[in-house]
Amino acid sequence: MTRTGKDNSQKNDEIASSEVVDELELNKPQADGTEDGADVSAVSSGGVQATPEPAAEADAQSTPAEESPELAAEGSAESAAQITALLDQVAEYQDSYLRAKAEVDNIRKRAETEVANARKFALEGFIRELLTVKDSLEMALTADQPSGSEVGNRGVSEGLELILRQLESVFSNFSVQMIEPEVGDKLDPDQHQAMSVEESQDIPPNCVSKVIQKGYSLNNRLLRPAMVLVAKLPGETAGKG
Repeated sequence: MTRTGKDNSQKNDEIASSEVVDELELNKPQADGTEDGADVSAVSSGGVQATPEPAAEADAQSTPAEESPELAAEGSAESAAQITALLDQVAEYQDSYLRAKAEVDNIRKRAETEVANARKFALEGFIRELLTVKDSLEMALTADQPSGSEVGNRGVSEGLELILRQLESVFSNFSVQMIEPEVGDKLDPDQHQAMSVEESQDIPPNCVSKVIQKGYSLNNRLLRPAMVLVAKLPGETAGKG
């Protein structure tokens, strides 16, 4: 072996020994750390620990899970309150609709009644004027004729009767009814107008003793009451006085 080879072999041995020393130096702090475990635990108990941090994170993660039932209860309560409010609004709107519908129905019925009454009583004023004409014809028929000719009187009477029958037919066609109470009928304030009272022994008190003027109605609505005299007992007023 040459000298150069020996030198190389010595260099390799030195390199190997240095690597062994380095490995021993690297392993020495780990051993020291194991031997000084009490110091490490003391430092950990003094303040900074690595282990509690994951526990805190776990607690933070578990908190929403614990609060979720309360949030769900609050959400359900809010939903129930909203549903109740909506149901109240629906009931209010339904009540308003029913009231408006009833009001519209009432207005429609009133309008129909007014139209029907307008049709029924449209001729009321005209019929009132014709009543005076009929009264005059009846008075003329009952009056004595000044003429001495019976033939002439008979012709006039027949003419008046014909006119009256025609007028009564017209009244009947337009639902005009005559109100003519009989003597002895009970006084009806709705259809009779008492013009005066007279003593009578044959007629009961507060009954019709005489008809002065006939009354008329149009479609059961009074146009003119019948004007009558009412009977009373003889001496009734003096006895009261």
